[in-house]
Formats: sequence, structure tokens, C-alpha cells
Amino acid sequence: MLQVLDILLYTIHILVILANSFLWIWKRTRKIHLVIISLTAFSWFVMGIWYGWGYCFLTDWEWDIKRRMGESGLPNSFIHYWVNESMGLDISTGTLDILTVLVFAVAFILSVILNWRDRKK
Repeated sequence: MLQVLDILLYTIHILVILANSFLWIWKRTRKIHLVIISLTAFSWFVMGIWYGWGYCFLTDWEWDIKRRMGESGLPNSFIHYWVNESMGLDISTGTLDILTVLVFAVAFILSVILNWRDRKK
């Protein structure tokens, strides 16, 4: 059962990352993008007040499952895990953090602007 939950959370996590990065592009998906990216911002910045900046409840749940399955040495960030462990790349934590924040900020700003523009039409 833990393996199923692990695969499910891993898949959801990747889908959320892809949604946050790209769903602002298409007019039909902009509203859902704004919801998903706002929930991500809430987790990172509001829940992050108590749990640490950049806190992600999905990562917290996933790491709990992985620890129960015996995995250790997990990074603080799912993106670090995904890029370096799953994809086999070796990108520094600092570089990944900067890229993550840049993609997030650009996607969030574009989402707000485009949703506002679409609403006015």
C-alpha cells in the first residue's frame, strides 16, 4: 500500500509542478492554474511561516511515506529529488532553488495578468 501511495504522490507532485509551470499558457486552463499556483504559494509562504520557507505539504506527505518504506537522506525539496535523483542530473541546490523561484514567479505574475485581462474582455 505504501508503494501505491508513493507512486500516487510522486505523480501528483510532478503534475502540480507541470501545472504551475505551464497551465497559464492556455486560456481554457488559466483559472485552474491561478488556483493551483495560489495553493502552492499558500503552502510555501503562509504555511512556511510555521514549517519553514518553501514548505510543501505534498513533499511532507511523500517524505513520510518514503521514510516508512526505508528511504533516507531525502533532500528538503521534491524538485531536487526529482531532478537529481529521478532524472539522474547533478544540479546544485542553489541553482535549482533559483530556477524554481524564477519559474514560479514568472508563472504566477503571468497568470494574474492574463486572468485579469481575460476577465475584462
